[in-house]
Amino acid sequence: MTLDELQTPYYLVEEPLLRRNLALIRDVADRSGAEIILAFKAFALWKTFPIFREYISATTASSPDEARLAYEEFGAKAHTYSPAYTEDTFGDIIRYSSHITFNSLSQYERFRPTPNRGVSFGLRVNPEYSEIETELYNPCAPGSRFGVLAADLPEQLPPGIEGFHIHCHCESSAETFARTLARIELMFAKWFPQIEWINFGGGHLMTRKDYNVELLVQTLRGFHERYPHLHMILEPGSAFAWQTGPLVSSVVDIVENHGIRTAILDVSFTCHMPDCLEMPYHPSIKVMGEGGKYIDVTLADVGSILYRLGGSSCLSGDFMGTWSFPHELKVGDKIIFEDMIHYTTVKTTTFNGIRHPSIAIRHMDGDVELLRKFTYEDYRDRMD
Repeated sequence: MTLDELQTPYYLVEEPLLRRNLALIRDVADRSGAEIILAFKAFALWKTFPIFREYISATTASSPDEARLAYEEFGAKAHTYSPAYTEDTFGDIIRYSSHITFNSLSQYERFRPTPNRGVSFGLRVNPEYSEIETELYNPCAPGSRFGVLAADLPEQLPPGIEGFHIHCHCESSAETFARTLARIELMFAKWFPQIEWINFGGGHLMTRKDYNVELLVQTLRGFHERYPHLHMILEPGSAFAWQTGPLVSSVVDIVENHGIRTAILDVSFTCHMPDCLEMPYHPSIKVMGEGGKYIDVTLADVGSILYRLGGSSCLSGDFMGTWSFPHELKVGDKIIFEDMIHYTTVKTTTFNGIRHPSIAIRHMDGDVELLRKFTYEDYRDRMD
């Protein structure tokens, strides 16, 4: 299959770009001594897992279904963390997990099985420090529901606790991690002799072009030298699928109201690109020009050819920004939203009955494989 045969909208995973990221992540793991695992909350396209298995050996889950996906489709039990476990699903969590992190001491006391059935248990702890600027994504903000504060930890950890889980990054730099690590050690090092592993969570965007990979490696090595008995774990999500493919859409209509022209697309921001409304986040955008060449589009308030980009749902706010285009748009023009594989693919909804974009992958030899095309039954059956 070729791209010309694909009907929009569709997500396109570029296998060469995915393998580039995976190779870098494996290199960091090899040189630093840390285990780096895939967080499903950012990427869970399970038909690509055979590629991932060539580079990593484990994943992280935050629900019974993610843990089951790890076990059945990735082929390894998950490192699982949830803010709260429940009686009706904890049996599945145990069945499909190698590591289980509890959000509170009370949850651990309530759900810890005896014996532990081969599972390693940990506690999420909160260093009360994060450089994340968007409050929506800051797990260490005052009043956060995530993790046990140092002031609330007993001097002697409960029997059976073997690890700490700490998450306080979001698409962060190596410099940020180094500063955060100093805070973590200051607050929690006195408990390190009592544990066997430490999970530094996600948000380590090591595949970003300007990321200081060498600093990350040296920071992790330094930590290992200070605490050689601790197994280090990182669980990024975005880093694996960062800039590995776009969401491709088409213009289906153009409307004008009070001088504002809106290009209505066959995708929805609220259904298919929720971060564009939540953060808000503005992706890089291209439009197909003459001869099939893609031309960059810029976010602008003034210009000769301006369009607001509108989604296909009935939500009034289902639109994003005003953009300056190199030419007048027409129905059928393709609009490409870059870097839409991580998070976007797992956060889609079927609000208004709008179908998910299809999912395709372009392999190393250039051949395009359609991994999934969604249908009416997918919408109907989720409410069956």
